[in-house]
Amino acid sequence: MGKQGSPRRSRLDTLNFDASSGLRDYQFRWTEMIQNSDPSLGRRVSGVDYDLDSAVFGKGFKNDTVKPCKGIYAGKRHTWWLHRHIRSIVFTFALVCFLFLLDSVMFSIFDPVILHHNPAPRKSVVTEERKAIYYDQERSPVKMYHRLLNLASISLAERENEPKQSKFWKETYPQAFLWKPCAHKRNSQGKRRNSTGFILISANGGLNQQRVAVCNGVAVASLLNATLVIPKFLYSNVWKDPSQFSDIYQEENFQNVLKDDVDIVKELPPDLQSIDFEEIGSLITDADLPKEATPHEYIKNVLPLLQRNGVVHFLGFGNRLGFDPFPFNLQRLRCKCNFHALKFVPRIQKVGSLLIKRIRKYNSARSMLDKQLLGDFISDVPSTEHNTIGCPSNYLALHLRFEIDMVAYSMCEFGGGENERRELKAYREEHFPLVIKRLKKMKPLSPQELRQMGKCPLTPEEAALVLAGLGFKRGTYIYLAGSQIYGGRTRMHPLTSLYPNLVTKEDLLLPSELAPFRNFSSQLAALDFIACAAADVFAMTDSGSQLSSLVSGFRAYYDSGNAPIVRPSKKRLAAILQENSSIGWSTFENRMEKMIEEGQRVHVRPLGRSIYRQPRCKECMCKHQ
Repeated sequence: MGKQGSPRRSRLDTLNFDASSGLRDYQFRWTEMIQNSDPSLGRRVSGVDYDLDSAVFGKGFKNDTVKPCKGIYAGKRHTWWLHRHIRSIVFTFALVCFLFLLDSVMFSIFDPVILHHNPAPRKSVVTEERKAIYYDQERSPVKMYHRLLNLASISLAERENEPKQSKFWKETYPQAFLWKPCAHKRNSQGKRRNSTGFILISANGGLNQQRVAVCNGVAVASLLNATLVIPKFLYSNVWKDPSQFSDIYQEENFQNVLKDDVDIVKELPPDLQSIDFEEIGSLITDADLPKEATPHEYIKNVLPLLQRNGVVHFLGFGNRLGFDPFPFNLQRLRCKCNFHALKFVPRIQKVGSLLIKRIRKYNSARSMLDKQLLGDFISDVPSTEHNTIGCPSNYLALHLRFEIDMVAYSMCEFGGGENERRELKAYREEHFPLVIKRLKKMKPLSPQELRQMGKCPLTPEEAALVLAGLGFKRGTYIYLAGSQIYGGRTRMHPLTSLYPNLVTKEDLLLPSELAPFRNFSSQLAALDFIACAAADVFAMTDSGSQLSSLVSGFRAYYDSGNAPIVRPSKKRLAAILQENSSIGWSTFENRMEKMIEEGQRVHVRPLGRSIYRQPRCKECMCKHQ
């Protein structure tokens, strides 16, 4: 590698041998390195070629003791000429043999099967079918922090057989145990019956954006004393999913849980179904309401339309309802909807339970959260066959938000050089023309400035360094949630080389079990939601994503004190990683631990923050002293 922190390299640099002895010594050292399973061997090979050639064929021959003959044969130049050429022939032959040998050894070392070495008999269950997503055979692995990856690999190897586990498998703040769910408690005021009309909601986005829209719609219907029609989900050219509410959530449970709070019907009355909402002025879009509108703005702008026409249609209803100030009973209603009324349909619960069972090797519920997510598809009684010796029982779920849209939109650089810059620029020009237009009117920030500000998505490599710095062992089972990772194998290699036991839903489920969900991105996202929420530890790389936010909220609400979350600060992490060339591994570990511990502190929900992500407040949860 040729950088600080590589003790074996200094030994190579100081070797002083001739051609024959040097080759034998090099072969011995190469064998020694393979036997020692040096985790950075693959990286070092590419950096050794030139140095070794110069040592063997430069330094070695410079110190050669064979001198040109002088004396009685000095005048016979043709003999000297022949002698010199014989030496050149020998030299050439030795060079060819050496390069052939080196090529053979390097090919075996870089073979993906050998490179993916696992010291234990366990192996990753990533299937060949799924590898097509991660791996790009035409590119070399992209690594931004060679030295730190080297140190992480050494640390993981040293800790593999230690009994001590990372402290982040447990909640670090005992205050989390004090908060208990109570949004399902009945409101003392009771429900007012519909007197204004019907509210129809068409929600856009993916699974998690739609979920928030549904909960906000329930609150608006109660605020305006209206009847809510089961929400519709808009088809998106991005998500390409025709799923509707009843394909994802249990309609009857939704109506029954909320029956004391708001009237809910499956469809509009026949006399309203053929109405042109735009023509009568009852079509409300995002342009008609400010982002995070207050209850007063709904009463002022929407209630008159509802009273006049008997119906309003919120088209593309999303983030159009604020969190504060907001009446206590309506805030509690939003929590009740999110945490109690929205349950996945049985076929999603059934396949979700298979995911949990197969990665845990455990067939019974561990918490209230398991029952909420999986219903009757997970047993209340532990199986006698659970927790077999050698099988994992704990796992970490990782939401790796590193899809090409996220990467391109960030305007950051990720070590892929000119090819990466050209590729992301082309993607932005095709998918984000408004962003390009806006950037032309302002002074752009450099990729380095964006990274220092914490604006860049974390790469799989950076996620791996965080987990290693927190003491999670090499054998940790990791469930990977999310869409296709940008960069394929070149990006996933640093993560999978440190943590080979990485699995996805495609690995854990049979093709026949996954087939009914193949063309429905929201239903696939529901499986990821279940696997992330039920994990022993949930790690995210982007705290702003809807999946990460909602999963964090579910874990805080249902499993207080037993559901740790790893939430890196991108800004602080960028500052630490800037010291890649000099920081010691123990210092890196200490700074990682402090960063995550501060993110795990238990706070009451700050004013204006999402109640779905941070439910620890009097409207949603009860604090027991």
